[in-house]
Amino acid sequence: MPSRHLQRQWINRSSLLCALMLAIPVKAELLDDSSARLDLRNYYFNRDYREGSAPPREEWAQGLLLRLDSGFTEGALGVGADAIGMLGIKLDSAPGRTGTGLLKVARDGRAEDDYWKLALAGKLKASKTLFKFGALVPPVLPTLKPNDGRLFPQVFEGGLLTSNEIDNLELTAGRLSRVMQRNATQYTPLTLSPLNRRFQGQGATADHFDMAGVDYRFHKQWLARVHVAQLEDIYRQQVFTLVNKSPWGAGTFSSDLRLSLMNDYGNAKGGKIDNRALQGLIGYAYQGHNLGLAYQRMLGDTGYANILGADANLINLSVLGDFANAKERSWALRYGYDFASLGLPGLSINSRYISGSHAEITGTRKVGKSWELDNELRYVVQQGPLKDLNVRLRSAVYRSNYTKNFIRDTDDTRLMLSYSWNIK
Repeated sequence: MPSRHLQRQWINRSSLLCALMLAIPVKAELLDDSSARLDLRNYYFNRDYREGSAPPREEWAQGLLLRLDSGFTEGALGVGADAIGMLGIKLDSAPGRTGTGLLKVARDGRAEDDYWKLALAGKLKASKTLFKFGALVPPVLPTLKPNDGRLFPQVFEGGLLTSNEIDNLELTAGRLSRVMQRNATQYTPLTLSPLNRRFQGQGATADHFDMAGVDYRFHKQWLARVHVAQLEDIYRQQVFTLVNKSPWGAGTFSSDLRLSLMNDYGNAKGGKIDNRALQGLIGYAYQGHNLGLAYQRMLGDTGYANILGADANLINLSVLGDFANAKERSWALRYGYDFASLGLPGLSINSRYISGSHAEITGTRKVGKSWELDNELRYVVQQGPLKDLNVRLRSAVYRSNYTKNFIRDTDDTRLMLSYSWNIK
């Protein structure tokens, strides 16, 4: 059962939301435009470390996410509220096999039988401008990629403004102050990720994370993005992106070019941060086939920095690695196929091979080399009582010559079933 602290926390937040809603003149739009959706996620996770004495990580869990989104009150300034209730249930786990990120782990090292949490957010809307505040699951941005790779997404506390007042132009601005990790029930400070001991100030925390961006679609086939962010007293980042998708012959050509500039900022609590990430991806899709080639290069004195728990938003981010150590160069070959072209709609495969080299790894004189192979088989049920059930089988293999005390040689297998039910 949930702790008394969590019960009080849920009750207090629910009471606050109810009081807010009661104080608002409820109009038809507030209720008529509301929606409710139940997401079910069944997740089996197995990670086997192929060197050293680290035990494997293996767990199976069920997640339920109830999303409630209101409409807005009438008037020039519309007011509304959103809520996400999350319940995680242990199906299989054991001491020594925890640490998958699926389940909450108690102080004795055992996975708890269940855990639950509630995320509440208010929202204001004027014309085509929306401001959300409270518990947020931000969209993927060039400077922030919230992790949604387990039962539940990362939840941040703060405010986020998006504006689309001008056609083809979107403005984004926000401040985040705390984060609730995927398998946690309480907020913790924003922390610099310690991956591969890239920075001296491991575990450095920040009071807030500020971000702003401009997305401009200057042609129906071209999107330009300029985003900036800073993790208070740790790092500052600028990201420039150019994305294209256009017909070419009988198929479709796509490209994604990015430049990230990052340096330490303020009191530099994370130590020296000096990174420039050059990235490029080109792809071609034709009759169900999708072929892509990517290149990523780290310049500067350090590797790429990001918030603990979030993903590094990089072209060659993969299941197990991000290939973003100092001086690292990596290329990737991607291939996907949609079997609808063969009369099997809903069935698809995706594969990716990434090779990294020239990496400078803290604590070793070796020139780091690594590779990763990811494969995923997916099927979406097309009809019948299980219509829209999404089944994904994923495998990943990672190997490197610097794995001891860092990212280890790893075999990773996951089976994920998900289903969404629109209640309203």
